[in-house]
Amino acid sequence: MAKLAAKCLLAGDPAVGKSALAQMFCNDGSHFQKNYTMTTGVELLVKNIAIPETNNSVELFIFDSAGKELFSEVLEKLWEQPNVLCIVYDMTSEQSFNNCAKWLEKLRAQALGRNLPGVLVGNKTDLIGRRVVEQKQAQEWAQNHGLEYCETSVKEMENFEAPFHILANSFHRLYQEKRGETAKQK
Repeated sequence: MAKLAAKCLLAGDPAVGKSALAQMFCNDGSHFQKNYTMTTGVELLVKNIAIPETNNSVELFIFDSAGKELFSEVLEKLWEQPNVLCIVYDMTSEQSFNNCAKWLEKLRAQALGRNLPGVLVGNKTDLIGRRVVEQKQAQEWAQNHGLEYCETSVKEMENFEAPFHILANSFHRLYQEKRGETAKQK
């Protein structure tokens, strides 16, 4: 049984639901905190994810980062050498969606030329009447940037585990591929 460790960078604008998503996932959906204090740097959360149809698991170290520009210099040091990326936007805010390009650029700069698995998360599906970013538009953007895509409502506890399971499975698949390449070289 292999237990792998992956550094997951979680980024996006302030108030899109990054912390709520990470907290809900790491607490197995036990409660939705209605009042969050804004993250002022980076909060580290850890969760072990079993990989289906294997005896392996991925321990995801989720670096939940502040969305404010003020903390970007601090983040760059903590963001070094990630394994997987998660960018969150609020589907009722076109600005938060448009800023995903900026966040992706910052995250990929830390990857040192490696192509990392990532997921774009459209949060707040419970506010469907206020939606301004269409699913098709976001899916196409994610695909064009080499990311998976999913939508969630942390508040309604819908699909909040999906982004992290996608990332853990993608990381595991890369690990298996690398292991196969190493075995061929011997």
